[in-house]
Amino acid sequence: MDNLPDDRRDRIAYFSMEIGLDERIPTYCGGLGVLAGDTLKSCADLEVPAIGVTLLSEKGFFNQKIDENGNQKEEDVDWNPKEYMTPIKNKVIVPIKGEKVSVGAWLYNIVGVTGHKVPVLFLDTNIPENDEKGRQITWYLYGGDEENRLKQEIALGIGGVRMLKDLDFRMRKYHMNEGHSSLLALELLKRGIERNQGILDPSLIDSVRDKCVFTTHTPIPAGHDKFSYSLVERLLGDYMDIELIKKYGGGEHLNMTLLGFNLSEYINGVAKKHGEVSRSMFPGYSINAITNGIHPPTWISESFRELYDKHITDWRKDPFLFRYAVGIPDEEIWAAHMESKKELIDYVNREYNSGMIYETLTIGFARRMTEYKRPTLIFSDVDRLKKIAGKAGGIQMIFSGKAHPRDYRGKELIKEIYSYTEKLESEIKIVYIENYDIEMAKKLVAGVDLWLNTPQKPKEASGTSGMKATLNGVLNLSVLDGWWIEGHIEGITGWSIGGLEVDKESHRRCVEDLYNKLEQIMNLFYEDRKSWIETMKNSISLNASFFNSHRMVQQYIVNAYWD
Repeated sequence: MDNLPDDRRDRIAYFSMEIGLDERIPTYCGGLGVLAGDTLKSCADLEVPAIGVTLLSEKGFFNQKIDENGNQKEEDVDWNPKEYMTPIKNKVIVPIKGEKVSVGAWLYNIVGVTGHKVPVLFLDTNIPENDEKGRQITWYLYGGDEENRLKQEIALGIGGVRMLKDLDFRMRKYHMNEGHSSLLALELLKRGIERNQGILDPSLIDSVRDKCVFTTHTPIPAGHDKFSYSLVERLLGDYMDIELIKKYGGGEHLNMTLLGFNLSEYINGVAKKHGEVSRSMFPGYSINAITNGIHPPTWISESFRELYDKHITDWRKDPFLFRYAVGIPDEEIWAAHMESKKELIDYVNREYNSGMIYETLTIGFARRMTEYKRPTLIFSDVDRLKKIAGKAGGIQMIFSGKAHPRDYRGKELIKEIYSYTEKLESEIKIVYIENYDIEMAKKLVAGVDLWLNTPQKPKEASGTSGMKATLNGVLNLSVLDGWWIEGHIEGITGWSIGGLEVDKESHRRCVEDLYNKLEQIMNLFYEDRKSWIETMKNSISLNASFFNSHRMVQQYIVNAYWD
C-alpha cells in the first residue's frame, strides 16, 4: 500500500517541523532541517527502523532575491510535491478551535547504501476536506502569526501521531527534534487516559516518558516556542483540560520545550558545550549531549568522492575510516581540492562577474544571517583587513545566507556586507550569493579554502557547516563554540578565534585574534603548501571521522532508543 514498508513494528518516529532532503524539495530553511535530513539518511544507511514525520510546506520558506543595494526580497517557492513523493490515501482528524481539520500525507522514501528504505511522511492540510483557512495551515514553513504557528504544531504533533496509528505503525520511541512537535507527547498521554477509562496515574506518565526522546537545539531563550494559554484554550480547549496542559507545559504560557522535557525520558543538547548551556537554562532537568554530525555522501564533492573511493573504499558504510586520510598522497588531496575550488570560482565568476582567481586564498561564510552569527566581524577594522589582504597572494571572500523575513537586523547585515563589495573592490573581491540552499552549500563547503565562523559565545549550539567543510579538506577558522570546541586542535585541525572565555573583553579579543590568525593562515597557505595540506589531512582524519551523522545515530541508538 502506497509503497510503505510491510514491517511497521518497533519503529523510531523522528518528528521535525522541517526536514531537508534535497534542494528541489524546499521543506527546510536552515541547519535544523538539514540536520534532520542527514539523520534520516544515516538511519537508512545503517538500516535503523526509523520513520520521519514533518510538514509539507507546499510554499516552502522563501526564495531570496537581493537587489543591487543589498536589499533582501522574499518570493514564494514554486515546487510540485507530485514530482518527488507519493500521496497517501489515509486522512486523520485533528481538533482546532472546536472544528475537525483533516490532515493528509505524502510519502518520500530515503534509500540507504544497502537498499534499506526509511519512509518520511510529509503532513498536509491543503486537501479538499478542509476550508480555505484549514488548507493554508501547512502552506508556509514557520508561516503566519502565532495562531497559525500553533495550528502547524497541532498538525505536526497530534496529527503525526494519529497518522502513524492510522497507518498501523507501532513505535518504540518518538524523537522530538526541537519543541515544535511536543504536542505529540500530549497526544500519547490523551490516548493513555482514554485507554485507562479517564484515569491519569503515575504509571501512565512513566509510560509516555519511556516512549519519548527530546533534542533541544537553541541556547537562545527566544528560540523556544511559547504560546499564551488564552490561545491554547481557544484552539485546544476541547482537546484536553487546560490545567493538565499547564502541569507539563508551564504555568505562565505553554512552553513547548518544557512540555517536551517533562514528558521525555531522554533529553539532549547537540554538543558538549550546548549540553552545559542547556542545563544552566533549564536547571533541574537531566540534559545529556550528543554532538551533531553530517551525512558524508550528501556533502562530499565529486572530486573527493572519487579520491575516497580510491583510497578509503568503504567510507559510505563506515565514515570512521576517514581516519586513514592521513595516508592519501598530498598531490592527490590538493588536486581534488582544486577541482572543487575551480567549480565554485567558475560559478561565481559566471553568475556574479566577480573576477575571482583560482590561486587566491578564498574564505567562505554562509549561514543564517542574524546578529549573533556576527557575519560582519571580519570587517571590524577595514584598514587592517586591507593591509592583510595587500600581502602577497591576497584574499577573496564569498558570503551567502538568508535573513528571516522578520529579522530586520539580519537584513541590514546583508546590506552591510554588500556595501563592502564596492568599498573594498580594489583590495578584496567579495561576492554575496543569493538564495542559499543545499545545492549552493555543497559548492561552498567544498570550494573555498577556509571556512569562517564567528558567532557570539555561547549562542552556537553546534553548527554543522564547518563539519561539511572538513569532509572536503576545507579548514576551519572559528570561534570556540558548539562543535568546534571538540574538533579544534590549534594549527593541527584548523584555528580558533578568541579563546574560551566569555566576558566584556570577548568581542575585542575575537577581532584581534581573527586578524592575527588570518595573517598566520595566509603565510601558511602561500609559503608552506605542504604544511597546509597536512592540516587538511588532519582535519579529515580527526574530524570527518567523528563529526558525521552515522556516529551520531549510533549514539542515539545506544543512549536513547534502545534501553
